[in-house]
Amino acid sequence: MDERLNKYEDKMQKSLNNLFSEYNSIRAGRANPHVLDDVMVDYYGTPTPIQQVANVSVPEARMILIQPWEASMVKEIERAINTSDIGINPTNDGKTVRLVFPELTEERRKELAKDVKKKGENTKVAIRNIRRDANDSFKKLSKQEDVSEDDIKELEDEVQKLTDKYIKKVDEAASEKTEEILTV
Repeated sequence: MDERLNKYEDKMQKSLNNLFSEYNSIRAGRANPHVLDDVMVDYYGTPTPIQQVANVSVPEARMILIQPWEASMVKEIERAINTSDIGINPTNDGKTVRLVFPELTEERRKELAKDVKKKGENTKVAIRNIRRDANDSFKKLSKQEDVSEDDIKELEDEVQKLTDKYIKKVDEAASEKTEEILTV
């Protein structure tokens, strides 16, 4: 593959990775420890991810169990979860923090499915914008250097193939996540 295409493929891959991380943070009625990825706990004055101050496990399909390495962190973890936007109230027994995920209503499932589709569409737009930027840079290349029109056409075809490949991956990811959400 042409080295001029690599940076555009990297950008497309980053867009796709961003979509995956957004999908991981969507609650689908099942316990997923990734909902805690963005939750920071105050660890002696330093914002720290929960995974770095506690053991996070999923003992049941709809429960996350957080076991801090230091007993003093239970209250801090509980406070961090309450102030985050994950929408689940934690309970603690003095040693561990539990997050119990409620069963999703049909209406909420449909809302989440729409959200998944919207995030997928936004990622496809980002990928198409990367394609446009690539094509623009190739057109400028034809004016500056002695690059033939055939070479430019070939580069544009390669970028289109990359775009198609990543759009397909986005569609697959969106349909998988939608199916996961709608499965009761």
